[in-house]
Amino acid sequence: MMFSNDFWHPLKFSLEVASISVIIVCFFGIVFARLLYNKSFKGKMLLETFLMLPIVLPPTVIGFLLIYFFGRQSPVGAFIEEFFQHSIMFTPWAAIIASTTVAFPLMYQSVKLGFQAVDIDIENAARVDGGNKMKVFLFVSLPLSLPSVISGLIMSFARALGEFGATLMFAGNIPGKTQTAPTAIYVAMESGNMSLAWSFVLSMVVISFLMLLLSNFVQKKP
Repeated sequence: MMFSNDFWHPLKFSLEVASISVIIVCFFGIVFARLLYNKSFKGKMLLETFLMLPIVLPPTVIGFLLIYFFGRQSPVGAFIEEFFQHSIMFTPWAAIIASTTVAFPLMYQSVKLGFQAVDIDIENAARVDGGNKMKVFLFVSLPLSLPSVISGLIMSFARALGEFGATLMFAGNIPGKTQTAPTAIYVAMESGNMSLAWSFVLSMVVISFLMLLLSNFVQKKP
């Protein structure tokens, strides 16, 4: 079973979706964390709560909201369909959006904690030496926060890889197109194909274990 297309395509597609999602959450996680971590303004708590909301929302709720936001009846969905001549729902991009949505809070929280741990005196010393905000960020703050950034990337990848509910609702479960490893496990169990289900389960356990092990290694202090 582990050498059949029924096994390799969903697993390969899941890895591709998780990889693209991680690239997206890396960029936006760093941007939002940098903009918010040391700022104080009215409504900041509400904004951060909104950014972290996907962690606590049921995946089916996230899937429902994505369908509503990107569906044909919404302005965004109508624009996408008019521009691309195709709805984004039930496409690989729908799977990427769903995975990105659930993975983003992990990246944001990890990077924000990393920025908060940077000694402000080091940043101030860099500014005194002539560094502007961008240079201080790129050559001081970000390198010092690198373990947190890497940890966020690993945890976000693992979360995106394991996404099920929102992906099933928004991207569907189309074999060879939008079927991921988690949805393939569900189908294999429903059809009684336990050998295929076990192949997926063991693969996901091994990948997730390695991701957590790597995350712990990165965070381990010398």
